[in-house]
Amino acid sequence: MFDSIIDPTVGPATTSADGRAELAPRPGSLSGLRLGLLANTKRNAEMFLEEVGKQLAEHYGVQPVLAAKKPNIVETAPEPIMAELGAQCDIVVTGVGDCGSCSASAVADGLLLEQAGIPSVVICSDAFTVSADAMADLRGAPGYRYVTTAHPVANLTPDGVRARAAQAVPQIVALLTQPVMAASA
Repeated sequence: MFDSIIDPTVGPATTSADGRAELAPRPGSLSGLRLGLLANTKRNAEMFLEEVGKQLAEHYGVQPVLAAKKPNIVETAPEPIMAELGAQCDIVVTGVGDCGSCSASAVADGLLLEQAGIPSVVICSDAFTVSADAMADLRGAPGYRYVTTAHPVANLTPDGVRARAAQAVPQIVALLTQPVMAASA
């Protein structure tokens, strides 16, 4: 039986005059930027993000400085983790949303980081875009773009995780350096 209901939508979003969430400005280049990785507790999430960090360092000149792990998949990262990412990182990659609630939570984390002025990219598996989009809408960011990867991630072998992460890197770079909001419908 549940003791409480967890609602990752709690808390005000920082919004612009048109009511949309304010997102961080994008850097022109990733070279020399300090990278944070925020994993959830899903199987293979840490390995996936670690490989993303290696690829970004090798090919784009980022400096991986902090790898953090959320204590659970359904809530946003606790304030101490978010504060540490904010203090030490210029950009953050978070995920991997590989179920409905963790996809929604990953988007909420990404938007909180964005609103703190840190360009962020969320990674979700393609089976849970409805959950991810719903959270973006609830947080005042309809059209928020994130990286999708084929579902599932949890059952991949280490070689499969590395290959899937490498496939995601060009999209991650694009979202870190270009606007992350799709046109409003």
